[in-house]
Amino acid sequence: MGLLTPDPGTVFWMIIIFGVVFFILAKYAFPVIIGMVEERKKYIDQSLEAARQANEQLAQVREETDRMLKEARDEQTRILKEASQTRDRVIKEARVRAQLEAQKALEETRLQIVAEKESALNDIRQQVAILSVDVAEKILRKDLKSDQEQLELVNRMIDEMVAASKK
Repeated sequence: MGLLTPDPGTVFWMIIIFGVVFFILAKYAFPVIIGMVEERKKYIDQSLEAARQANEQLAQVREETDRMLKEARDEQTRILKEASQTRDRVIKEARVRAQLEAQKALEETRLQIVAEKESALNDIRQQVAILSVDVAEKILRKDLKSDQEQLELVNRMIDEMVAASKK
C-alpha cells in the first residue's frame, strides 16, 4: 500500500507546484486562451449574423424577383389582351369597311344597270318610233290593194330594220 499513498511532503510540494503553475497559467495563459476563445466566439457570432443577413437579403431578392416576375407576367397579359383587342377592332373595322365598299359597289352597279336599262329602253322606243314612222310612211306611199301585200310589206320592212340594226 505504500505505493498508493503519497508521502505528505510530496503532496505538499505538488500542491505548491500546482498553485504556482495555476497562478502562472491564470496570470499569463488563461487570459490569452480566454481572449482567443472570446475572439473565436465573436468571429462565429459575426459569421452567424452575416449568414442571417445574407439569408434575409436572399429572401428579399427572391421576393423582389417574384414581384418583378409577377409584374412582367401581368404586363405580358395586359399587352396580349391589348393586342387581341386591337386585332379584333382592326378586323371588325376591316369587315365593316369591306361591307360598306361592297354595298357601295353593289349600289353603283345597280344604278349603272338601271341607267343602262333606261338607255336601252329609250333606244328601243326611238327605234320602234322610227320604224313605225317608216312603216307608216311607206304604207302611205304605196297603195296596197290586198292584205297579203300589206303583210309582205310590213315583213320586208321589219327584216330591213333588223338587218340595219345588226350593222
